[in-house]
Amino acid sequence: MSFLTQILVPYELAARQLRIRDAYDWHQRVWQAFRGCEGKPRDFLSRVDEIDDAYRVLIVSPTSPVRPDWCPSDCYGVKEIPSDFFDKKRYRFSLLANPTRKVRGDAQGNRTKNGRRLPITKREDLLAWLSRKADAGGFSLVDPSTIRTVPRPRSYFHKKGHSGACHAVDFQGILEVGDPELFLKTFSTGVGSAKAFGFGLLAIAPSS
Repeated sequence: MSFLTQILVPYELAARQLRIRDAYDWHQRVWQAFRGCEGKPRDFLSRVDEIDDAYRVLIVSPTSPVRPDWCPSDCYGVKEIPSDFFDKKRYRFSLLANPTRKVRGDAQGNRTKNGRRLPITKREDLLAWLSRKADAGGFSLVDPSTIRTVPRPRSYFHKKGHSGACHAVDFQGILEVGDPELFLKTFSTGVGSAKAFGFGLLAIAPSS
C-alpha cells in the first residue's frame, strides 16, 4: 500500500512564516506530517518543485500522513494509490536525482579509505548512471536517446553545524517495467542517494 500526498506551499508562507531556507528545512517540515515517528527510520520519499507562485511538495509513503499544523487545509491533499496502478507495462516518469560517482582520493590526489563522491554532469554519463539504476530497479529505459536530463539548481543544506550541497538532475522520459515486484519496491524506496533531502522519488503516470 502506498499513499501520494501533495502540499502546495505559497512562496510567502515558505519564506516569511516557515523560514524555509534549504533542503534540510524542507526535510524537517515533511517529517512533521508523520507524527510519532521521530527517531524511527525514514520510510517515505519527498520531492519539492517550484510551480507558478508556490512550492509543490510530493510525498510517497506506506502510511497516510497527517496534515502538519503549518499547512493550510486547502493546500493539502492525500490519496491512496490503487494497487492496479502498478499493473501497467510502460510509464512516463520524472525522477529528481542526485547522480554521483565515487572516486578514490581527496581533492589533492591523496588516496583515502572511503573515497569521495563527485557529481555526474555529462549527458552520456548521466544516461549510463540512470540505466544502471533502472537495471537494479526492475525497469528499463524505452529509448535512452529521448530521455531528457534537465539540470536543476544545486540543493544546499545546513545540518547541525555542517553544510553541503547536492547536484540535482531531473530525468524525464518513458520506462518499461521488467520485474513488477522489484519495480514496486523501487517506487517505494527511491532511486539514488540523498533521499532525505528530496531526491529519489520516481513520479510516474501510465503511458499509452
